[in-house]
Amino acid sequence: MNREYTAVIKRENGWWIGWIEEVPGVNCQERTREELLETLRATLREALELNRQEALSAAGSDFQEEKIAV
Repeated sequence: MNREYTAVIKRENGWWIGWIEEVPGVNCQERTREELLETLRATLREALELNRQEALSAAGSDFQEEKIAV
């Protein structure tokens, strides 16, 4: 599944800082814009996988998965 997210980025005090708008807790800082975007991508992937694993664990054994488009 190829989904797009929005990175909100800015330069502040010599650092690039950024957040993923749609996913709370995904934020990073790096020295360059390119490094920031790379780190945000990696952190977003990790956060989505962690959220997925937590949801599956909370569901237990008898559940169904359903795709939902917004």
